[in-house]
Amino acid sequence: MNSVLITLGLIALPLVAAPIIYLFGRTSVRKQRLLGMTLAKLLTLLVLVLEGLLIYLGVQVWVAGGSVATNIGTIQVGLDGIGLIVGTIAVGLGFCVVIFSIPYMENENGEEKYYALLLTLIGSIVGLACSMDLFNLWVWFELMAISSYFLVAFYNEQPASLESGFKYLTQSAVGSALVLFGIAILFSTTGSVAMWSVWSNATSGTPIVYAAAALIIVGFGIKAALVPLHTWLPDAHSQAPSGISAMLSGIVIEAGLVAMLRTLSVLAQTHFPSGIILLVFGCVNILAGNLLALRQVEVKRMLAYSSIAQVGYMLVGFGVAILSSSYVAAAGGFFHMLTHAMMKGLAFLAAGAFLYVLHIGKGEHTALVLDDLNGAAKKYPVVAFLLSLALLGLGGLPPLAGFMSKWQILVATAGVNSTLMICIVIFVALNSVLSLAYYVPVINRLYRLNISETAAAGRSISWIMVLPMVILAVGIVVIGVWPSLANFLTFNAAASLMYPFGV
Repeated sequence: MNSVLITLGLIALPLVAAPIIYLFGRTSVRKQRLLGMTLAKLLTLLVLVLEGLLIYLGVQVWVAGGSVATNIGTIQVGLDGIGLIVGTIAVGLGFCVVIFSIPYMENENGEEKYYALLLTLIGSIVGLACSMDLFNLWVWFELMAISSYFLVAFYNEQPASLESGFKYLTQSAVGSALVLFGIAILFSTTGSVAMWSVWSNATSGTPIVYAAAALIIVGFGIKAALVPLHTWLPDAHSQAPSGISAMLSGIVIEAGLVAMLRTLSVLAQTHFPSGIILLVFGCVNILAGNLLALRQVEVKRMLAYSSIAQVGYMLVGFGVAILSSSYVAAAGGFFHMLTHAMMKGLAFLAAGAFLYVLHIGKGEHTALVLDDLNGAAKKYPVVAFLLSLALLGLGGLPPLAGFMSKWQILVATAGVNSTLMICIVIFVALNSVLSLAYYVPVINRLYRLNISETAAAGRSISWIMVLPMVILAVGIVVIGVWPSLANFLTFNAAASLMYPFGV
């Protein structure tokens, strides 16, 4: 297939299909027929399968020495290493979330909006990953943000859901404005928003360029949940439908991080201290995320704070890569982005399954707390095992995928051969152990002898809900045992990130 068609198809297909899916769903609502909603779900899955096929075809063109890129007027879009890994995560995790959502969201008010917005969210992330100019990067970022606002506040009859959606909207809008101001400053300085043009024209050491970079870091840092810009995250994750919590944690915050990395890479020749900034934020995120997660009694809030720490590991990898010109560290950061999407996606889906059978399925929109899980493995052994697997992977236990990605980051950091980097390795390793202090108690509760009244009274769980969790669990184990399977994605992404830095 022509590379132009591949690129345009990747970006346009979800956005064209989303309103059609909404209209199909509305026919079920207006005429009280199930056919329209069934077609909407099937079309959503079909679009994601086609997206996966287009990514595969793009890789084939790429491997053969071709370029998967095109110009839409003066706008350039293309699939490079970063676009490939982000698109793969968004489409793969989105596919699992859609399958999980079929029983989870059944008969919910606005179900047709859910699938249309979810597909829009995935399409906007793919567009962001493929964007080659700063303004359109911001446009895709905004589309991603807008679709996620409505999904976070999906249960709009619940005051807590509306509050979390408003908080998310307010903070993200401020961040978006700061990014736009930063891009405007770069445009006034360089005369362009095309990434390579900005890279070649940004003046070294210019204070106004540094000010633009600072605005962009803060703006994208809100979406990427950099401490102390993270305060929207626990409410949004805990109040959103569980499938959306998996998307927020697994790819949306990472998309914010990727947007930040894209921008910092085009400022490589200005000698802006990107590596130091990323390293400092990484260490702060790891410590703050772990300490905040320790005191949580709501399962989804605990997983949300855990995401802050997990982003910290990625930041450390990218910071070390920029400071030491290390491909291995950059690949480790992207590797952890991939493994985190699988592990946290599985954790949120498993927690969502428990939430559904213990509360939502019985008409109760209450939070899943730790006490609800006491002895739950007696009645739900498969879901309990899958949740345990995800938590142990996030804690970094071998041979699961989380251990391998953290190990690659630590090995690359230690390889710099400086006292500071050895101290960072020790700090990161100790914090990884600290994370087990809130992961292991959850597992312990699942396998207690006495089952809680809530778990004992829970509904049966649909196999459709379990299927995507099994897919993610297999991925966690397989990549943990054979981490080299991810090298094509991670090292090509590292090459795309490091090339502007002259590496």
